[in-house]
Amino acid sequence: MDAGKAGQTLKTHCSAQRPDVCRWLSPFILSCCVYFCLWIPEDQPSWVAALVKCLPILSLAGFLWVVCPCGGYSRLLQGALLCSAVGDACLIWPGAFLPGMAAFATTHLLYVWAFGFSPVQPGLLLLIILASGPYLSLVLQHLEPDMGLPVAAYGLILMAMLWRGLARGGSAGWGALLFTLSDGMLAWDTFVQPLPHARLVVMTTYYAAQLLITLSALRSQMAKTD
Repeated sequence: MDAGKAGQTLKTHCSAQRPDVCRWLSPFILSCCVYFCLWIPEDQPSWVAALVKCLPILSLAGFLWVVCPCGGYSRLLQGALLCSAVGDACLIWPGAFLPGMAAFATTHLLYVWAFGFSPVQPGLLLLIILASGPYLSLVLQHLEPDMGLPVAAYGLILMAMLWRGLARGGSAGWGALLFTLSDGMLAWDTFVQPLPHARLVVMTTYYAAQLLITLSALRSQMAKTD
């Protein structure tokens, strides 16, 4: 679902926008290939590993800076992507897990701000709480006492981001959903039970999510110019 949806959305945007849109997305595609080809082991933290992991996200921020330089929506997405890069770098080192989680919490808050609160769709929020609440509760049962509050707060912020992303719709909604699935699998693999191929699935859905949310800025720009 993630690769197909991302590919379809990318093709649509590239055909509907200026020809240089795909050209400016090339650094993202190439840096993703570098990350997956190098596949630096997680037990070898280094600044090189951090840079390789962050490059796809930084390239998306650069893409928005070049292709969508104006507008509050694009600037909020750029800020969120930069915070994501900080979080990615922190998570390379196990001892920096909490700063990394704080950086990603800031990312989600910026996405919530960007997505806005219209339409409100309270029914959608209720559905997300009913679907995600039991999962979050199960994860919390496997945490050390001092980790419970930070993880619970992060989970609530993630639910809010999913709510506003789905309410906005389009590629932002798909991106928010994939981001939530990626974080959910990462939480399970980290705190509950190791999952087979978890890193591959987590990073694939994560990069696809960030791409889809980034492409939503093109839709926002088109709406303003129509």
